[in-house]
Amino acid sequence: MTTISVRNTPPLESGDRLTRDEFEHRYHAAPDITKAELIEGVVFVASPVRSNRHGRPHALIMAWLSAYWTGTPGVDPQIEPTVRLDEENEPQPDALLRLEPAVGGNSWISEDDYIEGSPELIVEIAASSASYDLNDKLNAYQRNGVQEYIVWQIYENKLDWFILEEGRYVSLVPDEQGILRSQVFPGLWLSVEALRQRNVVEVVAVVQQGLQTTEHQEFVQRLAQFSAE
Repeated sequence: MTTISVRNTPPLESGDRLTRDEFEHRYHAAPDITKAELIEGVVFVASPVRSNRHGRPHALIMAWLSAYWTGTPGVDPQIEPTVRLDEENEPQPDALLRLEPAVGGNSWISEDDYIEGSPELIVEIAASSASYDLNDKLNAYQRNGVQEYIVWQIYENKLDWFILEEGRYVSLVPDEQGILRSQVFPGLWLSVEALRQRNVVEVVAVVQQGLQTTEHQEFVQRLAQFSAE
């Protein structure tokens, strides 16, 4: 008589300390959970998403990134993708923008359809400065070489844009017009005040201005040359 061993899978719960393999196993076994992350070896299961505090700001961020995407071949925007950063970190960021490997990007799509490696830019929408987005998650992104990290704190209506310099995040400073300009993606401009006011028309208009610059045109040419090599 053959004995069959059945593996009982414990539930995935916030606060669990797991390896990445065990995290993925429990996550796959819990189809009712739509968003969970492993950050510094600790599980975070997302709460239900509120409309004005998260859903609409999230849509605005994606409109911004999508406007840049339409004018920049070789970049890839993503909504809440699973990212395998390292053995203790598998976040599911609200949004990201990455360079494709063909043009020198630092991340790739695995055979089982997940992002592996470090995307060039990650965006998180946080409740407040107390969020783990500005603590453990920031440390994980910094350590893994995510070059630009944006956190929009909804309660304070405050935006932080960090750039990686010598292995440490420093704050990007707006210009005299209140516009933040990406260091990795030339032409990716963001009007801080338009974002704070949730003015999608103005946010997209400022990106369109960035797409018309010489810096962006030269960037597109470099990406095309890289891809052709």
